[in-house]
This record gives sequence, structure tokens and C-alpha cells, in this order.
Amino acid sequence: MHWNWQKKDWPHFVFETVSFQDSLDEFFHNAGQLLGVIKHISPTDELDLKFELLTDEALKTSEIEGEFFNRESVQSSIRRQFGLQEDIIRSSPAEFGISEMMVSLYRSIEEPLTHDIIFSWHRMLCNGRRDLKNIGSYRSGSEPMQVVSGPIGRPVVHFEAPPSESVRNEMDRFLSWFEATSPKGTTPLHPVLRAGIAHLYFVSIHPLEDGNGRIGRAIAEKALSDGLGRPSLIALSHTIEKYRKSYYEALAKNNQNLEVTGWLEYFVQIVLLAQKRSMSLVEFIVFKSKLFQKVEGRLNHRQAKLLNRMFKEGPEGFKGGLSLKNYVTISAASRATATRDLQDLVEMGVLYKTGELKGTRYHLLLQN
Repeated sequence: MHWNWQKKDWPHFVFETVSFQDSLDEFFHNAGQLLGVIKHISPTDELDLKFELLTDEALKTSEIEGEFFNRESVQSSIRRQFGLQEDIIRSSPAEFGISEMMVSLYRSIEEPLTHDIIFSWHRMLCNGRRDLKNIGSYRSGSEPMQVVSGPIGRPVVHFEAPPSESVRNEMDRFLSWFEATSPKGTTPLHPVLRAGIAHLYFVSIHPLEDGNGRIGRAIAEKALSDGLGRPSLIALSHTIEKYRKSYYEALAKNNQNLEVTGWLEYFVQIVLLAQKRSMSLVEFIVFKSKLFQKVEGRLNHRQAKLLNRMFKEGPEGFKGGLSLKNYVTISAASRATATRDLQDLVEMGVLYKTGELKGTRYHLLLQN
């Protein structure tokens, strides 16, 4: 079996855009629409949007790789890195590391992509790790770098990357290509094409001992932001995680050849879905602001704590809805007091109720 990097024309990817040109045009339309909406929300709401997106992307890019973190811990780490004082929530080294990387990505839009930036992101990702030989550097060693699954003794090899001794030269070429295809480069590419190819190109080299997927997705987001001249603020990793199976299938279909039209068709649709997710998050944050204005002075401290907790779960809310037991845990109230509090919120038009008895669940009434 021959992989894409073993082809004689590597790394010259080829593609045609006729089948998805309209989708490429839609990217700029959606980006303009999202920017227009953001410009008309309050500075507080804009800050909330930034924190929600960075938190969501940190969580979801990790979940794609099978790592699950605490949302409050990650968001607390992100807020502290922006200099905002709040109650300190203890974060694990890994939670702090992914938070630090997402903030670095957000702040480095105008900086060229370099070996040092990649190494810096890798050190952040590997915060607290003791099981890796190469942290903050490219992989070394003579063993093949393979992506495998299946039982021990009968592994299925999904991909094998270039040998370690060629990684530095491969990354030199990759970074030169990334610079040349930038908006100010010698051969600029549409931001979505550049982001899609950059991700596939980077994970094909697989230059790091671990963290290639997360850094590859960060590079894709950087390419999108480069093309817009500002942080893209789109939910790329959230969307990839939602359709994770198709993500791995699309990568697998394009790791043995250099014709990548199929991969780019897939990637542009993921980007458009990510933009829609971001737009829905803006609408959710605006709704949150209006709701708190509507009920100002009518909430007790327990109800206010509950609503803030529910909003932290994002537009999807608690999986399956909020139960009475959930509220008792959040508020430390008695069951009788919790029942009254929840009924008050229903009567205010803040929550709606589904189910009966032990199956009763409460949800945010987002239509208001």
C-alpha cells in the first residue's frame, strides 16, 4: 500500500472546485453576516461569545481524540488568561494546556506559522505529560508512526506517516507552502481550500509524537482567520466532533492519493455548518441577555445560579433536560423549595416542562 507522501508528486495536491464553488462563495457571505451581527451586540455579549466559542472548541477538539474535560474548569482557565478575575476553579494540567493553546491560537492570527509556534502549542497540549519522549519538538526514533486500531496482535493500519528523519524537511516545505498560499503570499488560496489542504497536509506528515489532530485543526482555524483578517470565531471542532465518523472516513479516503476534491467537498460543508453553529450561539447569547433583563429583580439567588449554570451548557442545554434532582444538587435547596422555584420559572416563561413525576424535565424556553 502506498500513502500520499510516497507519491512522486508529493506534496502537490490537485483538485477541482466546480462542484462546490457556490459553497466557497457562501463562506464569505456567512462570515460577513456573522460579523455584522457581532458588531451589533453589546461588548459584554461579545465577550461571552468569545469565551463560549473558545471553551467549546477546546472541549470538542479534545473529545475528538477521546479526552473529556470539565467545561467550567476549561472556561475558567480561558477567562483567567484574558486577565478576568473570578472564583478560581482548579484545572488539571491537560485542561489548562488546551485552554492555553486555544487562547494562543486566538491571539496569533497575525503571526506567521512557524516551527516555534507549533512547538509552543505542543508543549501546551502536553502539559503534565510524562509518557512522551518528544514534547515541544518533532518526533524522533526509528519506529514507524502509524495510526492503528483493532486488538493487540492484529492491528489495522489506517495510515503510516513519513519516517522521523524526514519530518523536519517535510515541515519546512509545509510551512513554506502555508506562507505562499496566505492572502499576501505568492500563490494565495481561498481560505477554506487553504484550511482544508493544510489540515490534510499536516496530519499526513504527522510530525508530532502526539497531538497531531488537535494542532492540525488549530492550523485549519488559523488559515480561515488569516483569510478573513480576524479571528474566524467559528465552531470548527464542535462541528467535526458532531460528525466525527464522517471526519475520519473523509481523512481515510484521502491519505493514499493527491487528488483531494472529495476531501475539500467534505471540508467546505463542515466549515459552513460551523458558521451556522456560531450564528446560533450568537442568537443564544443575545437571548440570554434579554432574558436576564426581562426577569431582573424577580429571581432569587438559587434561580439566578441555576440559569447561569444552564446557559453554560450552550444552546443544547442539559442532555435530556434538567431534573428536580439536578436542581437540588445545584442549589442545595430542599425538594419542596426546588419544586416551587422551578414552577416559578415556568410561570415567568423562562423554562418549560416536559414529562410527569420522576420523568419531569425542564428546558430553557428559547423562543421568547
